[in-house]
Amino acid sequence: MKILHISILKEDGDVRLDRWIKRQNPNITQGVIQKLCRTGQIRVDGKRVQAATHLKEGEIVRFPIVEIDHEKAKQPQQVDPKLAKQLKEWIIYQDDDLFVINKPSGIAVQGGSNVTSHIDGILEALQFDSKYRPSLVHRLDKDTSGLLLIARHPASAAKLSAAFRSREMKKTYWAITTRRPSPLSGRIDLPLLKVEYQNGSHIEAADAKNKEAQRAITEYEVKDFAARKLALVELYPLTGRMHQLRVHCAEMKTPILGDKKYNKEMPFMDGFSQKLHLHARALDMPHPSGGRLVIEAPLPEHMKETFEHLGFVIPTEKTAIRTKK
Repeated sequence: MKILHISILKEDGDVRLDRWIKRQNPNITQGVIQKLCRTGQIRVDGKRVQAATHLKEGEIVRFPIVEIDHEKAKQPQQVDPKLAKQLKEWIIYQDDDLFVINKPSGIAVQGGSNVTSHIDGILEALQFDSKYRPSLVHRLDKDTSGLLLIARHPASAAKLSAAFRSREMKKTYWAITTRRPSPLSGRIDLPLLKVEYQNGSHIEAADAKNKEAQRAITEYEVKDFAARKLALVELYPLTGRMHQLRVHCAEMKTPILGDKKYNKEMPFMDGFSQKLHLHARALDMPHPSGGRLVIEAPLPEHMKETFEHLGFVIPTEKTAIRTKK
């Protein structure tokens, strides 16, 4: 059996051992890694370690190359060339550490039930001459448009993920709601619970005493409105729960226009697009290499049309991107 000794580079970041091993040997399973750690065949600086150990720059990892039964190994997803080309066109900012794309509504970020085409499956298209496959650091719903961050190397992924967890990442969403929220600004502190049904899952508001529920906090401000029927609402999620903004808006009795899942009363209105009117508009975040990056995503076409129909001001795209040091 071939034994490798590899030094951890700065670009590898504060990465878990098991994840780092899988990059070196993609077909290896989690169970095999844990067994090799238990038996001492994988070591860091000569010491026994666990699969969840976080690696540091300069440490030496000793690990064996395990022979894989390629007949049984999971075959990698074939990259859709058309979607890969579109992915490059969606990039609105890039540097040595990250990509930012303006994701259209209707494009899945990750795979799932009956989802075979998604962004995570074609990230090789953005690898270019790097030895690292780009990676997602957060998620957007399939029907939500807007800013999606993609890390170009593990160190960047670790720092960006930490920024999301620590709330250093300031996120702003725009939504067109059916009805105008009252009051015009405020905070929604309402726990959420994922409930499984025969035909799929659903996120519901829950009692704070429910131990299975997750606390979810959203701040909001009404920026414009058309009588009491429709409003442009700026949403600031302070937590990142699944479908948080959609459920919180629905619980205010002002569900988002075009929301088939949570807007039971009026998911569609005559004269407006049937797509979800929720857009990840802006990010103000610490940059992995220092300073801050402030970036904004232009509106998708279906929301531009709704803005024009309602007489809302469409922001100029010239101010879409700027950096702060």
